[in-house]
Amino acid sequence: MTSLRADGGRLRDLLDGFAALSESDSGPGVTRLAYTALERRAHALFSETMSALGLSTWVDAAGNTLAERPGTGAGLPAIGTGSHLDSVPNAGSYDGIVGVCAAMEVARLLVEHDIAHRHPLRFVVFAAEEGARFGQACTGSRIAAGLTGSDDLPSKVDADGVTLADAMAGVGLDPSTVEDARWEPADWAAFVELHIEQGSVLETEGVRLGVVDSISGSTRLRLDLRGRATHSGGTPMHLRADAMAAAAEIVLAVEALGEDERNVGTRTTVGRLDVAPGSMTTIAGSASLWVDVRGTDAGRQRDTAAEIVRRAKRICDERGIGFCHEQLADTPPVELRAGIRDELAASCRAVGVEPRVLTSGASHDAQQVDRVAPAGMLFVPSEAGISHDPAERTDIDDIALGTTALVAGLLRLDGSLP
Repeated sequence: MTSLRADGGRLRDLLDGFAALSESDSGPGVTRLAYTALERRAHALFSETMSALGLSTWVDAAGNTLAERPGTGAGLPAIGTGSHLDSVPNAGSYDGIVGVCAAMEVARLLVEHDIAHRHPLRFVVFAAEEGARFGQACTGSRIAAGLTGSDDLPSKVDADGVTLADAMAGVGLDPSTVEDARWEPADWAAFVELHIEQGSVLETEGVRLGVVDSISGSTRLRLDLRGRATHSGGTPMHLRADAMAAAAEIVLAVEALGEDERNVGTRTTVGRLDVAPGSMTTIAGSASLWVDVRGTDAGRQRDTAAEIVRRAKRICDERGIGFCHEQLADTPPVELRAGIRDELAASCRAVGVEPRVLTSGASHDAQQVDRVAPAGMLFVPSEAGISHDPAERTDIDDIALGTTALVAGLLRLDGSLP
């Protein structure tokens, strides 16, 4: 199994090809948002490459793209691998894309070396993994896992007022049929996702491969504040209803909750703050905050989100500011299956690396898929832990090593799973 070695040059060419698909005039890095024409072009590039290898390919009702190489066994469930190709605005070239390129390289290795496997192998590109556009992460894999349905789509709206349902329709998908994309557990034996770490544990410890034991959950909130937009010179300090000042106090309260020693494993972030009317000489009349609560304990994660809402309301009440909130998404943490993890660790050792077992602080498609099929994850290092930024980078030799471990892991699972 370890005789199959990924080609770093081919992986680099794939990465560069996807990086070129970015919105023009969008600034540095890669901008390829969920359910846009660019995301679909990236999916099409994946499909064309896999079809050229002789694999069957198709796009499901959620916009996920799949390719399959049949196995030699009759009626066996599939083993899958893959990730996503959409990005946040001004992203790097590696988040998600590394896992897709690795899947494409695995398919090439198996085809060109004529490697037989018992189970069908499915290579998956999930749609809309990033929550940057609609506030909900992992939409394609959530639909596959039965966690999001057609009734949920109209309530997700982007900054331009486009609903998730309309965005899907705009790229040729029928949002009313997304239930057709739901995976059946009997069809899947396992799923493995290779991903960059998006942290600095592996680099700091000098370890080239990681195996994930659990994935943090995420509760996402939008807090809307309503004050009074009045003149900055004409309004005395004691007569103001300043939405900006209330928002600033809430930001610090969110940070303090994340730093509370009772919230071990919980991280709190205000990642976006919009204020209107946005004039230097006008007191802010409204503000909206987007809050992300991540955690490894579902109870603490959700309790922290609820406490953020309580504290924000108290701050607004004390300042005479109107307040309302909306929960945009809620995904609990997931502990990945020990059996899959053990096989992946053995695959890392087979390529000469003792892997670091670690928790993922970021959400991933594998987290949703685990509801349907046993899922596992391999990590490769992120330089300086940077992600969601044009400076995001992983050494191509590490990506090639991770891909070599991935193909070894998939073949180990093929031999061990019923």
